[in-house]
Amino acid sequence: MKLTYIIVILLVFAWPLSYLYQLQLGAVSFLLLAIFFLVVAVKESKKYNRLKDLDKKLTEKEKFKQNSR
Repeated sequence: MKLTYIIVILLVFAWPLSYLYQLQLGAVSFLLLAIFFLVVAVKESKKYNRLKDLDKKLTEKEKFKQNSR
């Protein structure tokens, strides 16, 4: 996820989260922020693993080409 998207989402939801905090419901706003960052972390982890697997496949192909010569 792009950093600009994350910042825009946080800015859009800053007022509602602040309102929840003022109503003594800070735990709810904290929970929502935790869920948001968990979703972002899972997406980044999937992207990292996909790139890692792709890199591994490319290196295996290069090794196969070198061994076949």
